[in-house]
Amino acid sequence: MSAKIVLLPGDGIGPEVIESAVKVLREAAKIESFRIELQQGWIGGAAYERCGQPLDPATLERCLSADAVLLGAVGGPRWDKLPGAERPEAGLLQLRKALGVFANLRPVKARPVLAERTPYRSEILSGVDCVMVRELTGGLYFGEKHTDGESATDQCVYHRYEIERVTRVAAELARTRRKKLTSIDKANVLETSRLWRKTVTELVERDYPDLTLEHILVDAAAMYLAQRPSSFDVLLTENLFGDVLSDQSSTLAGSLGLLPSASLGGSVGLYEPIHGSAPDIAGKGIANPVGAILSVALMLRYSLARDSLAQRVESAVEQVLAAGYLTADLHPQRPVLTNDFTEAVCAALG
Repeated sequence: MSAKIVLLPGDGIGPEVIESAVKVLREAAKIESFRIELQQGWIGGAAYERCGQPLDPATLERCLSADAVLLGAVGGPRWDKLPGAERPEAGLLQLRKALGVFANLRPVKARPVLAERTPYRSEILSGVDCVMVRELTGGLYFGEKHTDGESATDQCVYHRYEIERVTRVAAELARTRRKKLTSIDKANVLETSRLWRKTVTELVERDYPDLTLEHILVDAAAMYLAQRPSSFDVLLTENLFGDVLSDQSSTLAGSLGLLPSASLGGSVGLYEPIHGSAPDIAGKGIANPVGAILSVALMLRYSLARDSLAQRVESAVEQVLAAGYLTADLHPQRPVLTNDFTEAVCAALG
């Protein structure tokens, strides 16, 4: 078997964490003797510098014919003054839309070895293991936009079919876990949220009666993520709410650098750590590669149908963290360098 994977290192620390992820991927491929074909592409600020657009057209063509896409991060102050359509983040939105990936999976796990690196008491962190499923191609981020210098408008639109398809992804995932689905909305205020709640309720009651379904308002969900995070299993959210809450949930893990993601629903999966480009530490060799490495595990599971290998990568990461290999975001006093952490994971895989 040969897997064609497009690498989009992007900006800031993106190239560094992607380099780490590729090292682990190569090591994993040796275990089951399958061949990987890697192609480089450009997105974000790196693409803008190359071709004057935030997504290189040739790169997009490569992505559309790949088995999976692995992305680093995009953006940075260097491009902050560009018009909206030319900003690095616009390239990412364009890529998601072109690939048709409408469901973003973001696993969150609290580890005892990192408990003291979080702002929470250990009893709050006990048993935290959940997945946020974020709708990725609708809502405010993709609605019509207008500004005249004195006012601005971002249109939020959701259609029933968009809600139904992401709900099915979340519900199917919940069936493989603890069979609990929490849908997050703002139905006391927003019409889009009222449609969201109605659609989710009807679909789950009809097609997934074995699941426990609860609805929580987004502000309450933010509070419960801090107060009783272990009560959550699979959380289902619209685009904006999922973006905000998944960053909040990273505090449960100990660092934004630990969280991977998988964007699914189209013919090609998109995998990326949820952190940003962190230009302040780019080039220093201290970035946390865990989010990128665990994104490789998700890629092995969902795009390459190698679940056992995905579990081996995840176990290797757990072993290395438990052994006290902590990067600067987790242990600024005695940090492990990006490359040293990566080599330790590769050794644990062997």
